[in-house]
Amino acid sequence: MTYPQGRLVGSLAAVQVVGGVGNGAGLAIGALLVKDVSGSSGWAGMATVMLTIGAALATVPLARWAVRSGRRPALTTGWAIGAAGAVVSIVGADLDSLPVVLLGLVMFGASTAANLQSRFAATDRAEPRRVGRSLSIVVWATTIGAVAGPNLTKPGADVAQALSIPDLAGPLVFSAAGFALAGLLTFLLVRPDPLAPEAGAERRPRVSPWPHLRGTALTAVVAIAASHAVMVSVMSLTPVHMQDHGADLELIGLTISLHIAGMFALSPLFGWLADTLGPAVMVVLGQSVLVLATLVAGTSGHSEPRIIIGLVLLGLGWSMSVIAGAAMLTTAVPTTARPAVQGIADLSMNVAGASGGLLAGLVVAWRDFGTLNAAAAVLTIPVIGLVVAGSRAARVVAND
Repeated sequence: MTYPQGRLVGSLAAVQVVGGVGNGAGLAIGALLVKDVSGSSGWAGMATVMLTIGAALATVPLARWAVRSGRRPALTTGWAIGAAGAVVSIVGADLDSLPVVLLGLVMFGASTAANLQSRFAATDRAEPRRVGRSLSIVVWATTIGAVAGPNLTKPGADVAQALSIPDLAGPLVFSAAGFALAGLLTFLLVRPDPLAPEAGAERRPRVSPWPHLRGTALTAVVAIAASHAVMVSVMSLTPVHMQDHGADLELIGLTISLHIAGMFALSPLFGWLADTLGPAVMVVLGQSVLVLATLVAGTSGHSEPRIIIGLVLLGLGWSMSVIAGAAMLTTAVPTTARPAVQGIADLSMNVAGASGGLLAGLVVAWRDFGTLNAAAAVLTIPVIGLVVAGSRAARVVAND
């Protein structure tokens, strides 16, 4: 019996559309909400830190659950926790309580774990020559919701007024609704489950990911993590940078929307190129675009068009690197070990993002936005070095 791979990818893509609305709305106002509640720009970076810590905490348990029981229950739970987190953050904003807001953002981060693992779910039954395309379609589907999400800042303020909550908490209402719907669609549509154990089958043994994290797989994990750290560190402080230079909320929301469009809109093209040219080539190209992005954004000053261009490039470089890195990882690891290794990759990605977000706030408080971009660009060096070294080693083996 042929597995309905097309239906699986389509179902996961539908989930990503509505889940993307929730993520996009939260990304746009998270830093501003924390700044407003705390009264300090120095705390603004903690929004992204909490989101990524939450994703990191959820990633491995959800991956293990997927191995034992299937992707559907694991992903549904991730979306549900994210919805609860959005509600907790709204309560924290209404109480003007920073600890409650931060707790809600940690829970909110579970939605990111579900979002990331959805792309790997698309590859569970994919043919090796179509791995990049399968995961990239799911990543691309996030574009619709993720681009719309940040533009809900103004409607969110209207909703907030109707509910008598702070204006910046309004978009989180859309986050809660989007995540709840994503969880429901996952539960209803992801059938048959690509990882669900067959009836009567023995319990799957736990597979350690660590013996598989070497060579190409290790390079892929480093590429994904470092690229995410570059993107998160720059993106998380961009709203604060723009607000400090007089930009209004609508322009900030538009900038983040265009950045997210860069992250997701061309995903199918990048997936096809990863399958065609090879993921290593695409990783290097992605790192080059990230360097260009930090150069443009870091020298933007008061120029709003320049910061927008820099953020779009930042999204494109992230997309190229992360899609190619995920394809590289999937094809480098045996099928039985993939969920466990993919879980470690997502954990590393989120830890790197949390570190980038935390250090971003400190660097901007210490120096400025330009220094932050320069520091972020340095993270591309080890990635390029590992890819080049791996390519040379592969050529030596081939020649022997």
